[in-house]
Amino acid sequence: MFNYINIVKLAKGVLTDIGTEELAHMEIVGTLVYKLIEGASIEAIKAADLGSHYADHGRSLYWENAAGVPWVAAYVSATDDPVADLHENLAAEQKARAVYENLLHLTDDPQVKDVLRWLREREVVHYQRFGETLMYVEDFMKQKKAF
Repeated sequence: MFNYINIVKLAKGVLTDIGTEELAHMEIVGTLVYKLIEGASIEAIKAADLGSHYADHGRSLYWENAAGVPWVAAYVSATDDPVADLHENLAAEQKARAVYENLLHLTDDPQVKDVLRWLREREVVHYQRFGETLMYVEDFMKQKKAF
């Protein structure tokens, strides 16, 4: 049986580990995009429909989605309710997995596919870890508490 201290340590560990890895995912995706456009001609950039990105940012990385909407910290949700927040994390991992799956359909480059497959699989692992943590938190919350 878990006590409050153990549940907090477990959840903090999971959140720290996955949060750190998600930052690494952003770095991996950024490096992948940078490498793909590093030596591209202006004609190739325009042909890839990246002309508007090039106009604003050149070949520099800028955190935005496929529609050009910038990433902002407001995308990170926190409610102070661990069950709600873990469900939010589970949904985010599934959405990320789906995006990687869609990206796999958009490329025929075997090296890009390898990177995308690896990232997709990590999202599956994160989903599993969040699910395990949610079970522990819910079990703890169901326990009778005596103060």
